[in-house]
Amino acid sequence: MSVTHTTRDDAVELSIVLPCLNEAETIEQCVAVAVKCLRDNNIDGEVLVGDNGSTDGSQEIARRAGARVVDVPQRGYGAALMGAIEASRARFIVMADADMSYDFAASVEFLKKLREGYDLVMGNRFKGGIMPGAMPFKNRWLGNPVLTGIGRIIYSSPISDFHSGMRGFTKNAYNAMNLRTTGMEFASEMVVKATVMNMKMAEVPIVLHPDGRSRPPHLKPWGDGWRHLRFLLLLSPRWTLVYPGVILASVGLAIGLPLLLGVTHVGRVGLGPHTLAAAGFMIMVGYTAITIGIAARIYTMLEHLGPPSSDRLNRWFGLITLERGLLAGAIMLMTGLGVAGWVLIRWWETGFGPLPLERTIRPMLVGGFLVAIGFQTVLMSFFYSMLGLSVRDRG
Repeated sequence: MSVTHTTRDDAVELSIVLPCLNEAETIEQCVAVAVKCLRDNNIDGEVLVGDNGSTDGSQEIARRAGARVVDVPQRGYGAALMGAIEASRARFIVMADADMSYDFAASVEFLKKLREGYDLVMGNRFKGGIMPGAMPFKNRWLGNPVLTGIGRIIYSSPISDFHSGMRGFTKNAYNAMNLRTTGMEFASEMVVKATVMNMKMAEVPIVLHPDGRSRPPHLKPWGDGWRHLRFLLLLSPRWTLVYPGVILASVGLAIGLPLLLGVTHVGRVGLGPHTLAAAGFMIMVGYTAITIGIAARIYTMLEHLGPPSSDRLNRWFGLITLERGLLAGAIMLMTGLGVAGWVLIRWWETGFGPLPLERTIRPMLVGGFLVAIGFQTVLMSFFYSMLGLSVRDRG
């Protein structure tokens, strides 16, 4: 979808936003370049610095250079950006890091795309160029390609540089995305939500320069990389839970059903009760993954973390009612108890003595698995209903 733009009476066209935490070495030059870009291109704009509690005087340096400083008490990359963005008076916003790794003169290229009607414009460092020393080897050849590839596969995103620090977007698109993460995951959340909301997106080539700091960067490649990966996976329980659960349960059924029908050999491989037990456990684990995946999807909708709901999804969730879940669970419970009960009757008839394994182990396993799955269905039905109440209350 393309987000309709609105303006306010006191609005400017463009806000250039920088997150800041102890950037005294570089903030002045970054703000100066941004101010010059606005002036040289006759852009009605402002430069905003979201300061995250700097103790090195970055705030005053930024003000002297021409920026408006927004104090953001909550720590985190995303928090600093959100604080500044929400204070912006502009229709369009361009954000980039305050370490001289991005050239703020390129803001005009982002603005051109935003004027054309794009909701999110991503800078692409791999198309524009990465200067020597600007990006560590592990980030360039491992972290960024892997995380971007996962994001493109899971969410079918057209963006080929998920974690570019320079990007532009409309204020209305930002409001529609309802971004929630306050750390480095903010970058991933923006791209994911813009993608699943079918916003109009584009990329522009940009050059990544070595940063101008003498201290190490705030970014921690392994720790923050894991946070991005974790966020991408948790935001899509369909890929991380439902699909693996369906595959595992399907394999279990494919193995277990022939055994129940009397198949005892596949070629030279003998199949018996132990194989049936393994198949049953595969079905149980797969079913658990599926039901937890559904609960996770409801939760992401409730907390506005994942893709928004759709008509098809609402119709599908509408089929999952407490009454239907209780009925399905009760049927499985009763069936399982009935199958296992047959074994108990045979045991009673023998005076509670030893039972022939070949005749009784299969029904006992099947009955036990049905009881377990039926009980889980009842419990998850109550849980879904509780989540559904919360969704309706907030809606």
